[in-house]
Amino acid sequence: MNIALVPAAGSGSRMASVTPKQYLNLASKPLIWHTLSALAKVPELDRIVVVISREDEWWDSFDWSEFRRLEVLRCGGASRAESVLNGLQTLQKGPEDWALVHDAARPCLDPALVSQMIFELADHPIGGILAVPVADTLKLAQADQHIAHTHPRDGLWQAQTPQMFRVAQLAHALAIGMGPDITDEASALEKLGLQPKLVMGSPWNLKVTYPQDLRLAELILAAAGDDVEMK
Repeated sequence: MNIALVPAAGSGSRMASVTPKQYLNLASKPLIWHTLSALAKVPELDRIVVVISREDEWWDSFDWSEFRRLEVLRCGGASRAESVLNGLQTLQKGPEDWALVHDAARPCLDPALVSQMIFELADHPIGGILAVPVADTLKLAQADQHIAHTHPRDGLWQAQTPQMFRVAQLAHALAIGMGPDITDEASALEKLGLQPKLVMGSPWNLKVTYPQDLRLAELILAAAGDDVEMK
């Protein structure tokens, strides 16, 4: 079974908004609606599970009835990793089930990329992530924001989501490796000495982090032909 897990318990503090980032308006719908819409178009996904905080006051304000495979767990934690772990531990799952963890704030996901990812990793012993090779020149900064040196970009990839791992193995990795160095699911597996596979993603798989990203996401969705009302 393939289970999409969407941690959505964060506040999105860098968006400078009292409304959590996942509920901000994007083309006349909450941002997370577009994320769930993309996942709902992946036929290989058996379940789509959203993890929200116990105190979430926004989720029930919207109509999610069109998403037939959607489940909601109110077990979000203080961090993304905690939310993912809580969700994995709460799920009813089988020993061979896959979890595809996807950022709530990546609304421009191409469903075909997820299908390809599931195909490529179906028999992989560990799993892997969507990612793209780093294209820009990288500079290491000093504390005063002067350049320390240019960092070689050869072999560097920018991690995206979904990140696909066996439910039990990912839960184990997060449970024993929880800490500030776990910035995504792959890093928890890497901490065990494992090497997840890199699967080619897309530069359009944008993570909405800052206010200006909302406009860019809207343009990407419109260009993709989604049901987007431009303003």
